[in-house]
Amino acid sequence: MTIQLYSHPFSSYCQKAKAGLYEKGIAFEEKMLDGSEPVASAFAALWPIAKFPAAVDDGRLVFDATGILEYAEARFPATPRLIPADPVAAAEVRLWDRFFDNYVNYPQQRLVYIAIGREHDDGGDRWRAAFDTAYALLDERMADREWVAGDFSLADCAAAPALLYADWTYAIPERFAALHAYRARLLARPSYARALDEARPFRHYFPLGAPEGRD
Repeated sequence: MTIQLYSHPFSSYCQKAKAGLYEKGIAFEEKMLDGSEPVASAFAALWPIAKFPAAVDDGRLVFDATGILEYAEARFPATPRLIPADPVAAAEVRLWDRFFDNYVNYPQQRLVYIAIGREHDDGGDRWRAAFDTAYALLDERMADREWVAGDFSLADCAAAPALLYADWTYAIPERFAALHAYRARLLARPSYARALDEARPFRHYFPLGAPEGRD
């Protein structure tokens, strides 16, 4: 049976999962979560937490973008690896996967929520400061690397949508040339470029306005 992926193309976490599945060449059927039926009711019954993406493979529920890609790695061992076989290298990939989710995606979402009045804060200064720290750290790390942790991996699948939307929300300073170059490589990677192309019809959903020329 083909994996069923409950997702929305514009979601950063859904893009992360889709990029990994495309990278591995794993077929899936996307179930669009746009509020329409019967998909909305099926998803609510399947996963009451209601966070996407989630997937079903031969009756098995798998949730969270990282969880889906970890599962795909175990379920389809003959496909290109996103997590190295070496346990130390695998730990490094997982560390950087968490970095992009926790220290890039998270402040990006907080700034958007503040801008649209969904959260109240000091105007977002602490999240911009968090971005300044994360950007500087990433620029230093990427100075002599193509990908963030060895070969293209789970961590890069997390990085691609995180840095796409981060730059839209709080632009990466021009002085971070290595980070800009890394973001460009991520967006050009065929697996992520495919997921990004599928998201283009929904760019108007971005509350702050999707900037021209930074996709």
